[in-house]
Amino acid sequence: MARPKSQQHDLRREEILDLAAQCFAQRSYAAASMNDIATATGMSKARLYHYYDGKEAILFDLLDRYTQRLLAIIGQAEAKAQRRNLDDRAALHELVRAFLEEYEHSATRHVALLHDAKFLGDAQREMILDRQRDVVSAMTRFLRRAYPRRLNEQNQTALTMMLFGMINWTFTWLRPDGPLSYAAFADEVIGLLEHGMQETAA
Repeated sequence: MARPKSQQHDLRREEILDLAAQCFAQRSYAAASMNDIATATGMSKARLYHYYDGKEAILFDLLDRYTQRLLAIIGQAEAKAQRRNLDDRAALHELVRAFLEEYEHSATRHVALLHDAKFLGDAQREMILDRQRDVVSAMTRFLRRAYPRRLNEQNQTALTMMLFGMINWTFTWLRPDGPLSYAAFADEVIGLLEHGMQETAA
């Protein structure tokens, strides 16, 4: 019978994933090697193989955990909206804030999600893509509730991707120590949603 993994083992995996994500972001997934990741973690290559049997295994665990985290954020936002009896627009605003709060601390993992899922095997890639589709579907659901007369079958995908376009690429320019914080940017996005998506009279 296999011994259960210790909490320390899982914490070490998280550290490896953080440093591997940095390697992938800096060098690209294709260029980064197990040697590079081992050097970044300060462990031997043999020790790294004790945790992961290869670079693709690291990438999958990274994206598996990260996409589960994004889905958990959605679930938490829905629960918070119910608990605080928020209206649908306030619930959407809370979700935008929650996503940007996560992105502030997960920029390199988000880079990997956007750029590197294509390097996974078919089954693992499809699992990650399914989760991404679930995230998009959830955002569409929040948007439709918030702006029921603004979104319809023809434009809902475009408007959902417009919102993701505003927040998903912040890692390319928005810095936690810059003149605009992630929290302040979230307020800017919410302001654009409110004033740029005013519902027209029926």
